[in-house]
Amino acid sequence: MPQRRGRKPRVPLDQILQALTFHVAEGAGTLAEHFFELFQEPLADSSWSDRRRRLPWEVFADLMRRALRPIATRRRQPDAFWHGWRVLALDGTQYSVTNTPQVSAITKAASRRGRAAFAKLGVAVVLEVGVHNPLAAAIARHGESELALARRLFAQLPKAALLLADRLYGVPGVMVDVWAACRRVGSHFLFRVPRNIKAQVLKKLPDGSRRVRLNVREKGRPWHVSGGLEIREIRVQVGRPGFRRHELRLCTSLLDHRMAPALELAKLYATRWEQELYFRNAKRVLRQTDVLQSHTVETGAQEIAAIILVTALLARERARAANGQVPVLRIKFGVVLAIVRSMWFSLGPIEDLLTEKQKEQIVARGQALMRRSLTGPRRSRTNPRAVRQPVTKWPRLMQTDSVEAPLRFRVV
Repeated sequence: MPQRRGRKPRVPLDQILQALTFHVAEGAGTLAEHFFELFQEPLADSSWSDRRRRLPWEVFADLMRRALRPIATRRRQPDAFWHGWRVLALDGTQYSVTNTPQVSAITKAASRRGRAAFAKLGVAVVLEVGVHNPLAAAIARHGESELALARRLFAQLPKAALLLADRLYGVPGVMVDVWAACRRVGSHFLFRVPRNIKAQVLKKLPDGSRRVRLNVREKGRPWHVSGGLEIREIRVQVGRPGFRRHELRLCTSLLDHRMAPALELAKLYATRWEQELYFRNAKRVLRQTDVLQSHTVETGAQEIAAIILVTALLARERARAANGQVPVLRIKFGVVLAIVRSMWFSLGPIEDLLTEKQKEQIVARGQALMRRSLTGPRRSRTNPRAVRQPVTKWPRLMQTDSVEAPLRFRVV
């Protein structure tokens, strides 16, 4: 923290971070009210706004680097690994910010119908797929693109990991950077590639995949080829019996087809959808608001950082409650959130009224309740790609319907 003239602040930094995280996890109430619940100290909303504006962003960036760590183990969470590699996913999302004069400089995101109603703050997250645990995050405080945020996270990849990502990242310029980062820690990646990327086939492998060469073009000068990237390409058709198949084009740094067969990699890539479910829980279950409660870019970034920290806390509680006895992702996120809120209140504002034995009993009983709140086995289901109010070429959705049948993969 920078040196400050005058008297010391009444609220220390550690209490600010605790209160902000507690505030994000709670459903209703202001930050000042939640701070009073935790520490029995009154502080006006205006004072909170002024104090948060003066907090350096480096405090939150350093807190995320220290707090976001892998939690899955091969013995307790084998579903979080594939052939010994920790399965990760990389993707981004956006949060809406209230249209205040302080955020008017942010460019609003474009949609199919024009500019969005609210300014947007982007975030990119590296996720531990098997337990929905964020390992690293970068937030767009200066309007950075999703790719620019993702490039910051490449250096934070852990050892022995396999990173999954969608078509936005499956371009040669990005794959060159992520491959260099993976080599330093002994990790690999599996990205989906756009159809328009041309590849020169070097060798066909027995499992149906190919060794190919992609042209790497210079940034800002796409007509100039600055180098080449030799990689393994997998083309696979995915569909259900009686319905049209879709072709996926994947590229991976796992060049040995005997160690990583093409069909197994194609099935593994389907687990990337877990990151979309993680974002849904963070945005629709945890916060349940259309816009952030913050009114400036800096405080909005702080709120997003607190949301990510809370999801990491909930992932740890789910894994601790599962205790290797049940799959972590079958423990209901909403139930865990409600129990953690109750436990946090019991072990915070009214902690002095309880004995150590009572606190241990509260934690044990809360974990037992989490372990009982299981969802049913997830169905293999596909919904039609249609909308109720169609825009341009999208088909109109007249009746909700879904197809339930096992997916079939065929390498082509």
